[in-house]
Amino acid sequence: MAQEETTGIEAEEIIAYKLLNPQEQRERLKELALVFLRLGTIAFGGPAAHIAMIDQEVVTNRCWMSRARLLDLLGITNLIPGPNSTELAIHVGYERAGWRGLLIAGSCFILPAMAIVWGLAMVYDRYQTLPQMGWLLYGIKPVILAIIIQALGNLGKKAAKDLPTILAGIMATIGYLAGINEILLLIILGLAVMVIKNLSTPKPATGLFLFPISSLLAQVGQAPVNSGLNPVGTVSWGTVFLAFLKIGFVLYGSGYVLLAFLQREFVERNQWLTSQQLLDAVAIGQITPGPVFTTATFIGYLLAGNAGAIAGTVGIFLPSFLLVLLVNPWVDKLRQSPWTSGLLDGINAASLGLMAGVLFTLAQAALVDWQTIVIAALSLIAVFRFSINSAWLVLAGGAIGLLLYLSS
Repeated sequence: MAQEETTGIEAEEIIAYKLLNPQEQRERLKELALVFLRLGTIAFGGPAAHIAMIDQEVVTNRCWMSRARLLDLLGITNLIPGPNSTELAIHVGYERAGWRGLLIAGSCFILPAMAIVWGLAMVYDRYQTLPQMGWLLYGIKPVILAIIIQALGNLGKKAAKDLPTILAGIMATIGYLAGINEILLLIILGLAVMVIKNLSTPKPATGLFLFPISSLLAQVGQAPVNSGLNPVGTVSWGTVFLAFLKIGFVLYGSGYVLLAFLQREFVERNQWLTSQQLLDAVAIGQITPGPVFTTATFIGYLLAGNAGAIAGTVGIFLPSFLLVLLVNPWVDKLRQSPWTSGLLDGINAASLGLMAGVLFTLAQAALVDWQTIVIAALSLIAVFRFSINSAWLVLAGGAIGLLLYLSS
């Protein structure tokens, strides 16, 4: 499509935000808020689905940037800690309207999930049980598969530039399914593509270390287990904030990695939660739309009430805002060097390979009977034949799940 070719026009438009009159600036910020509030409300299915929806809304529907640019931003999010899809939303907001856009896009993407999880935490605190929402995901999961397939097709056209990037994507999918660490795959495959692309025609390595690659290997050491007991409800909101702030600055990977960090910090080390409470908290993050990191909202409420819910949410997401603000200006510099450009190409291709691996895993969980297979097939037709917006597809999937639940 035409918008995929106009890499310079979008950049000029974004920079021109400062030149708009106050009314035009407010309109742009309002548009950002509405787009990401809607996405945050319907974004079921985890990061791969979120990225697919952002691609459709930002590139296909609104032409805010080229698909190649979105891929570069996605590659950068994989190099820093935090929730990838949320950071991609923050990147889009920053490119669209500077630091104000950064705050609005990120906050609006997070707020719907935060509000839902907060409400569920109140219910859980009162009744010590989770509401039954399986019917909702039953109908939505097959729809999500079609949305991810569409995004993989669109993004893959830009990421699969040559044989090295194609091989990197394939190897990332195989590595993911084999259980190899995602960050390790991104680093190894990115470096491999960088070296292969520059071997035949050696070029100066100027700019190779423009980005702090060494930070990719930062890992949290084993924390000693605290034998003391901290009864639930006696933790201050400030303590909750600092605990989640630390996690937000160092956490790479999926919701399963988040579970490991939370288990060590809240169950083993400080004994603020039981393992069952932690599993319930992560389950709430999985069955609600938006980032799974809103698990922090749930845990924060259990530990310190309403103030804790806010403190936990701000603590775990604040690093993402700060890191995007720090690294976004480096995106263009990475492209200026043949070496770092090759690195980014490899990471972009590997990122899509990981998405393909996630798609396979999701398909196993989503396609459980003939009804879900039919829903997925109809969703594929709706996406590729009629180009129906993902928001309507998600709502339709939820409605179908409800009807099947009521008729059973």
